[in-house]
Amino acid sequence: MTRLNAFTVPDFHLPFGNSKHPQAAQANTDATAWVVRHELVTDATEQFTGIGCGHLAGRVSGEVAYDRVLLLAEWMAWSFVLDDQHDHLIRTGDVAAWRPVAEAITTYLETGMLPSTSSRRNPLVSGFVDLCDRILAGMSEATAARYRSHVPQMLRSLDQEAVNRENPGRPSVEDYIVMRRHSSQLLPMMDMVEAGLGIDLPQRIHGLAEFQELIASAVDIISWANDVFSLPKEYACGDHNNLVSLISHHERRSLSDAVRAVENRIQIRIEEYLAGKQRLFKVLEADGTTTPELRETVSRCVRSYEDWIIGTDLWQRYECTRYSDERFAAGLESAYTRPDLISAA
Repeated sequence: MTRLNAFTVPDFHLPFGNSKHPQAAQANTDATAWVVRHELVTDATEQFTGIGCGHLAGRVSGEVAYDRVLLLAEWMAWSFVLDDQHDHLIRTGDVAAWRPVAEAITTYLETGMLPSTSSRRNPLVSGFVDLCDRILAGMSEATAARYRSHVPQMLRSLDQEAVNRENPGRPSVEDYIVMRRHSSQLLPMMDMVEAGLGIDLPQRIHGLAEFQELIASAVDIISWANDVFSLPKEYACGDHNNLVSLISHHERRSLSDAVRAVENRIQIRIEEYLAGKQRLFKVLEADGTTTPELRETVSRCVRSYEDWIIGTDLWQRYECTRYSDERFAAGLESAYTRPDLISAA
């Protein structure tokens, strides 16, 4: 593995404020306890705690009840294990073992029942069931429908990442950006935050092109910045599912030039986000059916996206050891990864 030396994450100049839930640290401790209780992690729990899932949940949840922050932190903890286990199977050449787990998760989402296979006893599956029941119980029908569609899209994007790593060619930057919106795993979590905040926008609002573009802008900003933070690990282990690596390859730039190119893309995307927000509210104002209450709910939802943008940046810089951990930067597996987790019954 080739180490990436002398790497500094740039300041992305995010023009948003952020507050943090006062019980974020407790949520971080309790989310780690949930992961251990479900046997998703059995060793190096201190390192897993350092990911800071509770701190991130506290930055994007607003002033909501503690149980909502904790539920989001537990989902985040589950999703990190999910991502690490998928990466482990890619490393070991055993991606086929992933399919029964993914199928069990999607089947439960669709039917509320698990298939009669050994995968139903896998900690990733049983952990998902525990989370899914509680998540859906707190969602409106419309928000639950979006969550049910976003989770399978997330799982399929992980499959595509595996394909990208197996193939000698590399995806185009444009194809990667679309895939990354789902492999970031942000959309199901955004659904959860909306539900926790009591936001229940009509489907006609979610269906607006201006609204969809605003979400895409927010997710792109977060995902591209994360690609910069995670570049040392992905570069070290030869994973080209990273915007910096792809720009370096396709545009024949050095990695340092590619980081600057991504930084520039992020600044442009921020400007597009701000302009898109103005367009969205102009559309709402031009619609004679928009009530003051609806406009305020949309505003609250948009502020939530901005909490995500700045909150993830602050979390990655100051509250998460994942991207600074020596093993991670060296392209190695995390010490808490269970090599036998997917096969565990």
